[in-house]
Amino acid sequence: MSNTLHGRLMLDLASTSLMDDERSLLQNPHVGGVILFARNVESRQQVQSLVSQIRAVAPQLLIAVDQEGGRVQRFKEGFTRLPPMQHLGDLMIANRSAGLRLARDCGWLMASEVIACGLDISFAPVLDVDRDTSSIIGDRAFSDQPELVTDIAAAFIDGMNEAGMTATGKHFPGHGGIFADSHLEAPVDRRSWTQLSEHDLVPFVALASKLGGMMPAHITFPQIDPDSVGFSRFWLEDILRGQLGFTGVIFSDDLAMKGADVAGGYVQKAELALDAGCDMILVCNDRAGALEVLDYMNEREIEGSARIGAMMKTMSRSWAQLENDPRRVATMAQLHGLAANN
Repeated sequence: MSNTLHGRLMLDLASTSLMDDERSLLQNPHVGGVILFARNVESRQQVQSLVSQIRAVAPQLLIAVDQEGGRVQRFKEGFTRLPPMQHLGDLMIANRSAGLRLARDCGWLMASEVIACGLDISFAPVLDVDRDTSSIIGDRAFSDQPELVTDIAAAFIDGMNEAGMTATGKHFPGHGGIFADSHLEAPVDRRSWTQLSEHDLVPFVALASKLGGMMPAHITFPQIDPDSVGFSRFWLEDILRGQLGFTGVIFSDDLAMKGADVAGGYVQKAELALDAGCDMILVCNDRAGALEVLDYMNEREIEGSARIGAMMKTMSRSWAQLENDPRRVATMAQLHGLAANN
């Protein structure tokens, strides 16, 4: 673990280039990261330029994106269109070795393209166990079979690591068991510990040592603990750190999501998430909320985290190198064939 302390707030940007007020905002010592959304993207070259602008004013920031594939892929124009992860899981059911091989190559390709634009991480992979139960997960999940999720996600993570990217598992301890969307409401999952540990938790337990980051779900499991997972010391300290032995970075899911409102306003949410054990908290799509959290962090003199530096990319790569890379060309061809069959 690096001794460098990183700010513990990750926020978003308004547009495709840095605004004047954002230059000073990113230099705030409590800001540790930036996440890019579709509104920040016009082209590959523009993304590279935006990342360069960020690095010029705050080189220590962790720069992230959600580039899962399928419905959740922020970078599209000039990037490989990645399939929903469920398509990889279905391929593995039909042909185990082919599914595992393509999952590894797909993890490598996704991470390589993101790194070639100068970013550090994509928040991936989804480790939720689901096929069509959850309104927000669905085909973002590899499978509704826990062991299959574990095996194929492990291959995907290996590919990401080969490209120089650390993986973040989400949404601990599992978002696949309920229909409700935590972006829009505060889901409650009434299953027991036994039910959860035999199903949704399986991939998280098996892969905890392979992950550099973990993102908890904005879900309450009242049969297990009264607090929503991202605000619960039981879930984050006792289970994730204690029982699973996870030593990486715990990222809150976005505190602007409706599922987080069970904790109160932004200051209350930030305080509870940090106290529960989150290393870095995300406040997105609400600049006033992010500024409120920064004021709170400043007043409370919230100490930075030494863990966050471990999430920075470990390799650099240019698009010129990547464009005609034989592995990229072959993987793109396989993904095109997969898309044609779905």
